[in-house]
Amino acid sequence: MVTIATFNEPAKAKHLKERLRTSGIEADVHNEKHGQAVHLVRDAQANAKVMVHEQDFGKAQQLLVEWEETDPDIAAAMRCPQCQSPRIQYPQTAQKFPFIPGLYSVLLALGIFEKEFYCEDCHLTWGKDGKPASGA
Repeated sequence: MVTIATFNEPAKAKHLKERLRTSGIEADVHNEKHGQAVHLVRDAQANAKVMVHEQDFGKAQQLLVEWEETDPDIAAAMRCPQCQSPRIQYPQTAQKFPFIPGLYSVLLALGIFEKEFYCEDCHLTWGKDGKPASGA
């Protein structure tokens, strides 16, 4: 399965899942809040991912764009500000220290590094303000 949408709120992700299922597209929600807790993240962001089968991605994407115009819960889906991808991670631990994510998690908790969003497609990192991270 592939990510069709990413949300901060699991209830909005479940809402999209139900709309997709009603339209004949199998969908599931993966909640990554527990995984973020492992990285000492208290302010869970981009943690609810709506997944569809790869062969349904095009149809699901068309419906998502259509529904965003009239459904504010679906319009709340997060996207990369550069490429509009829904494949977002928060925080971007694996990209900074791929071999020692535990150390990076501690540094995040201490405030030594800022938590940033990360796009799995174009590799952009950005802060909560939507601006690209320094050095990005």
